[in-house]
Amino acid sequence: MTTRHTAALGALTAAALTSTLLASPALAADGDPLRIHDIQGSTRLSPYAGEEVREVAGIVTGVRTYGSRGFWFQDPEGDGSAATSEGVFVFTGSAPSVRPGDEVRVTGTVGEYYYGGRDGGNQSVTQISGPEVTVVSSGNPIPAPRTLGSRSVPSAYAPEGGADGGIEDLELRPSRYALDLYESLEGSNVRVRDARVAGPSTEYAEMWVTVEPRQNPTAGGGTRYGGYDEQNPGRLKVESLTPLAEEPFPAADTGDTLSGTTEGPLDYEQFGGYYLAARELGTVEDGGLEREQTREQRRRELAVATYNVENLDPGDDEEKFARLADGLVNALASPDIVALEEIQDNTGPEDDGVVAADETVAKLIDAVVAAGGPRYAWRGIDPQDKQDGGQPGGNIRNVFLFNPERVDFVDRPGGDATTATDVVERRGRATLTHSPGRIDPTAAAWEDSRKPVAGEFRFRGRTVIVVANHFASKGGDQSLHSRFQPPSRSSEEQRLLQARSVNAFVKDVVKVQRKADVVVLGDINDFEFSATTEQLTDGRVLRSAVHALPECERYTYVYDGNSQVLDQTLVSPGIRRFDYDIVHTNAEFADQVSDHDPQVLRFRP
Repeated sequence: MTTRHTAALGALTAAALTSTLLASPALAADGDPLRIHDIQGSTRLSPYAGEEVREVAGIVTGVRTYGSRGFWFQDPEGDGSAATSEGVFVFTGSAPSVRPGDEVRVTGTVGEYYYGGRDGGNQSVTQISGPEVTVVSSGNPIPAPRTLGSRSVPSAYAPEGGADGGIEDLELRPSRYALDLYESLEGSNVRVRDARVAGPSTEYAEMWVTVEPRQNPTAGGGTRYGGYDEQNPGRLKVESLTPLAEEPFPAADTGDTLSGTTEGPLDYEQFGGYYLAARELGTVEDGGLEREQTREQRRRELAVATYNVENLDPGDDEEKFARLADGLVNALASPDIVALEEIQDNTGPEDDGVVAADETVAKLIDAVVAAGGPRYAWRGIDPQDKQDGGQPGGNIRNVFLFNPERVDFVDRPGGDATTATDVVERRGRATLTHSPGRIDPTAAAWEDSRKPVAGEFRFRGRTVIVVANHFASKGGDQSLHSRFQPPSRSSEEQRLLQARSVNAFVKDVVKVQRKADVVVLGDINDFEFSATTEQLTDGRVLRSAVHALPECERYTYVYDGNSQVLDQTLVSPGIRRFDYDIVHTNAEFADQVSDHDPQVLRFRP
């Protein structure tokens, strides 16, 4: 960036001054010099992309000295059109020397920048790059902000795309669609007031708020994602323009309030989409959210839980093990059986060929005992090196913990990383050929993904088959804020195959024993209303326990300010009555030991 003040014009060489004066600036359709709204246009793409613009006027509204360095400036007058933004970002590449309130003239090249690359499906940011900036004056009033609130944000989220699904070329209709509203304000000064926190603050100095707090509220104060047509348009991410070294970002839990005024330019990025780059940040008021605890199982009840422990390995600090153990003992009331997801090998992410996880599990079991819980026994199957996806080198897998004082594990040897377990009849009961054993581990459905592990348990003389799962992630899916609407869910294809595989296994069980007790649980990485869940429950051999809860309680994960179901527990028809609980201990809190909430099922086999 080249910055100069009008007082410095005399220092220009004669040649440079002549060049400046003879340049032909791009003009608006009416022949006047270009203004910011001309550059932004009335669609998502600038009509001047790739062209040089000269002496574009405006007031600086925000400065970013980290990451994608630059500043926003805005025309204080505007053209009166709701579809054309009056603000735009200037990419400088280094820390800008301008300040909010500076009146500037900007010369540079207009472009559309796609965070994550154009193939990622994200929208673009209109910007001016390679700038020469003239500061005309300083200390000017910043253009009045547009207030985002429940009355200003449309209830419809996005227009439907054209023949290719794209919405970039569509005329913006900001009064009808939330994504159009946000795009029409891209680069402009906006504000929110007393906004409810819908997603906790993170290590990346961000939080999600909602300006429509009555929209699909959860019991914890969040916003629930309950269907593909319930995107919750009032969600908005908030980041601070003040570097963390100068002012720490406030900690906030879901249900808190970002009180007062939060104001700054509206921007867009790959992770989260539109966000408010706060020049002025409100204060966080505690909403009183507390971590939940479930009740203890009764003597004749079997308690089966699932918990994604987020890449656990022996190298994690003692506090993580202690907090996970406290959650198992106190929040989950020491379940009889626990299916754990994301147990890593003994050397964690170090890619050294190690696949055993006995040290990882033993360290967690010891922490449970130290927290006052039972000394769990465990079963699992080591994967082949680098064949189960997840963090490179970590060899994550599913593992069973069980309380031997209450539950017996039926060991049937022979199961390994590539040998499938089958269902056979023994004395009128459905049993496994290998326990623990993997389900169809060599099938294409499980390529580069965690394989489900099945275990045969005995409780008070009854056989219970439990299947621990961690389905393929949503990586590669287009975001809700994608420039393609509706966004594609390409990762769903593999989960559908995985669901079909598990569903076929359960069908084999109930063919042998119609009233068999089967629990399928874990990180399904998909919603209770998804095609994945429909495939899992095909033929009514399984039903998802989440539907037993009120809608406001149905969530195990918070993503982009949406509280949603990713972890599920499903039961066979033989389990007619049960008590199910999602124990909200992590996902809504800034201080979390895992990004998933655990869940527990209690029933009498």
